Amino acid sequence: MNKEHAWKILESQQVRMKQIHLSDLFAADSQRFESFSLKFKDILVDFSKNHINKETLQQLLDLARACGLKEERDRLFSSEHVNSTEDRAAMHMALRHRSSKPVMVDGKDVMPDVRSVLVQMAEFCHAVHSGDWRGSTGKKIENVVSIGIGGSDLGSDMAIKSLQAYAIPGIKIHCVSNVDPSHLARTLCDIDPETTLFVIISKTFTTLETMTNARHARLWLLDSGCSEASIVHHFVAVSTNTQAVADFGIDPKNMFQFWDWVGGRYSMWSAVGLPIALSIGMPCFEEMLEGAYEMDRHFLETDFNKNIPVILALLGVWYINFWGATTHAVIVYSQQMSQFPTFLQQLVMESLGKSVTHDGRAVDYLTSPVTWGNSGTNSQHAFFQMIHQGTQMIPADFLAPARNSDGTTEQQQQLISNFIAQTEALMKGKSLQTVEQELAMDGQSPGKISQLAPHKVFPGNKPTTSILFEKITPATLGSIIAMYEHKTYVQSVIWNINAFDQWGVELGKHLAAKVLDELGGDNALLTHDGSTNGLIRYARAMAEKT
Repeated sequence: MNKEHAWKILESQQVRMKQIHLSDLFAADSQRFESFSLKFKDILVDFSKNHINKETLQQLLDLARACGLKEERDRLFSSEHVNSTEDRAAMHMALRHRSSKPVMVDGKDVMPDVRSVLVQMAEFCHAVHSGDWRGSTGKKIENVVSIGIGGSDLGSDMAIKSLQAYAIPGIKIHCVSNVDPSHLARTLCDIDPETTLFVIISKTFTTLETMTNARHARLWLLDSGCSEASIVHHFVAVSTNTQAVADFGIDPKNMFQFWDWVGGRYSMWSAVGLPIALSIGMPCFEEMLEGAYEMDRHFLETDFNKNIPVILALLGVWYINFWGATTHAVIVYSQQMSQFPTFLQQLVMESLGKSVTHDGRAVDYLTSPVTWGNSGTNSQHAFFQMIHQGTQMIPADFLAPARNSDGTTEQQQQLISNFIAQTEALMKGKSLQTVEQELAMDGQSPGKISQLAPHKVFPGNKPTTSILFEKITPATLGSIIAMYEHKTYVQSVIWNINAFDQWGVELGKHLAAKVLDELGGDNALLTHDGSTNGLIRYARAMAEKT
């Protein structure tokens, strides 16, 4: 079967499935949960509350095969240059490879280098945690400020917050990304320069936002009385540019390397994850690598009909391309994981926000959904109104740990009861007849019932996928992140787009550099459009007031 035929079959299937309410699917099949849920370690993925039956799932799997998913997956893991526009492999899986087998990239086994950097990270983390590494005045490091942006920040920030229960006592990690001066200034205002270590993360060591913040961090230390020669005690770098690191004043011995085949949004598994290791310790960091590696094996070795990343990806394709859904919500019933939806925004939308195929042709179908979300139960008192009663279909993933290391059993049970009940409510809804009966039992008059009832109806039939696991551990978090990475890659294969470049990031950077020069010069000739010229002039005028 070719892709076009598989696509047309699914179009017809959507017309049929649209006529069936999710509640009716459960009423007709007492084994539906067992048929449409999968387990990986302690992670349960329940996708039974989706608009699919066994026929739909088989048709989606046929589409995946028609798109050459098996062959493309094998190309990815064989280190072929799947990043076609940059002519690179995308071998972030090597960073968490745990077997003794070699991993070849461009004819070289990269594992000796990967392991060497892991050893360097372990030695450095031990030195900081034990107090062997000290600031210039001999005081032990108590605060680590990680400075990066995008893939050099989001993964670390998310993992550090998610794994707070594993944090090493006596050291606090701060992540700074925004070039807004308030982000760095407010981070530094309550910490002691003598006990502060900066980790500067930039592949090229030229990233504008990162290096601007790094220079101001350096000035902050110098202004506190630290000498130029003492800077080496307070700065380390994660980069590929040794010369730029040395020029900044960081000893190249304190530079942690990563490689061109590591994309930014997939780089938290490399030395870019040094802030994570400093937060939770290197053994826990390696447990996170192990969890991701196990998901890699699952994705590579499991039949598609039992393959969790494949199933999740196909559900996304089903809703985006056949139901017209343009957004996807991710709700985490864990305050610690509240940054996870933000992390996924980059992973999904930077990877899949493409409008041309690998060979440069314009696509004539939807690709990336707008990915968004927040923590439950906060979300229930914010945007759930729209999911329940709004006019758009919004497929949603619900994630929750069954156990929590903080708080009481009572609180956790309330949290999980909401996690479960919301997916049931979104699926079942509440009919007009039920609403009218409830209002009548409350003693409302017929006129009042007629007025109020339409506003209290919940159509239900809203698709959700529930991901429930025992608790947030480094290994479980690693598996979940890798699961979403592979889901994203599968969707890129179905859509025939490159998941590993991000040219859309570059244009704004280029124009910002030009505007930056013009903001500083009153007499600079402005050659932009009328709106941009007007904004530059207004910004100049406001800046002069200070």
